[in-house]
Amino acid sequence: MPFPKTRLASALLSSMLLLGVLNSSVMAAPSAPTAETPSSTQTLPLNDLRTFAEVLERIKTAYVEPIDDKTLFENAIKGMLSNLDPHSSYLEPDAFRDLQESTSGEFGGLGIEVGLEDGILQVIAPIDDSPASAAGLEAQDLIIKIDDQPTKGLSLMESVEKMRGKPGTSIRLTIVREGRKPFDVTLKRAVIKNRSVKSQLLESDYGFLRISQFQVNTGDEVEKALARLKKENKGQPLKGLILDLRNNPGGVLQAAVEVTDHFLSSGLIVYTKGRLANAELRFSANAKNASEGVPLVVLINGGSASASEIVAGALQDHKRGIVMGTDSFGKGSVQTVLPLNNDRALKLTTALYYTPKGRSIQAQGIVPDILVERAKLSQEDSTMGIKEADLVGHLGNGNGGPDKRSNADKDKKPRLQDEDYQINQAVNLLKGINVLSGTKAK
Repeated sequence: MPFPKTRLASALLSSMLLLGVLNSSVMAAPSAPTAETPSSTQTLPLNDLRTFAEVLERIKTAYVEPIDDKTLFENAIKGMLSNLDPHSSYLEPDAFRDLQESTSGEFGGLGIEVGLEDGILQVIAPIDDSPASAAGLEAQDLIIKIDDQPTKGLSLMESVEKMRGKPGTSIRLTIVREGRKPFDVTLKRAVIKNRSVKSQLLESDYGFLRISQFQVNTGDEVEKALARLKKENKGQPLKGLILDLRNNPGGVLQAAVEVTDHFLSSGLIVYTKGRLANAELRFSANAKNASEGVPLVVLINGGSASASEIVAGALQDHKRGIVMGTDSFGKGSVQTVLPLNNDRALKLTTALYYTPKGRSIQAQGIVPDILVERAKLSQEDSTMGIKEADLVGHLGNGNGGPDKRSNADKDKKPRLQDEDYQINQAVNLLKGINVLSGTKAK
């Protein structure tokens, strides 16, 4: 049964589901769970509490330097959360505020999504049109130093704080990339204005839709982009569309559901399982289909995480589109942001999400239907090629068509599919689908 949009928004706002990695979009929960918390009725472990109090007192009295209670308690909280999983954390006021600001699509920094891999800072994905993207940082790059300070041993929040700073200031990152020696990259911090949706007509009848991050307005932006592509195609329905989710680190669950809904007319999109009552959710598609059933190719890679995996997994399960590229990141957990009463918050993993067919993506990722590795396209030199139309005195075409000389395409502007191998393959696949379905491909 379709999930009404108003009910969907209400459920999401109340449950505070957040999918993605650090700096993804955030939604604020009205309050922390009370009676629904499984452990709330359990007896407190008095012996463990006594041990904790004893350790606290020993540190205060015996540590080489004086240390106040607030610092000790804050560190204890951080320690509890840091040992749960890579995505759970204690958010102090600045970090909580930064996470909230990222929802609007504008925040300061390098424009880079990061996580921890065996205690080492790893690039999940650079954000489009950001200093990180311009510097050529790639998914799965390891950041081993920040301004010559090793990142090993730093928490995720500590590393992020070091990379943030006043716009215009410089920072040097030491990068380890597979197949290369460590190298330094100098970047200038900037105010990141992340427009989450971009679209263009690749050629007549074939469109391209890029989602760089799932923000609160992404669903509406995708609907407008689909309408705009149709208008650019002289008001005619598209014969093929590429949905590019590469290097998309995730974001708000609601946005992922809304985007998927634009491509489905019915059926389950995603469901979640957790210990809290409000973590057990199911989301289904409405009848309205903004994509008008256009043949679809979904591009993913190792930087496609969380919310982008929800979209790719749902479309794959429903056989609504062909997933192409390389294996996705494999983040299938749900984070709930629980505000505390002192301008702080907990970002806590509270559930796992599942695709319509019951697949968990956690630590496995989405496997593409067609594997296409990243590659560079190079145009073969055809200066020596001669066609019939180049010959002096050649006969004209009996059907009245124009002559096609060997240099006819010489002055054409390069297209996106001419420079990106994966997009090129996606376009060719869509054209092949149309040929086989009896639709004239242009």
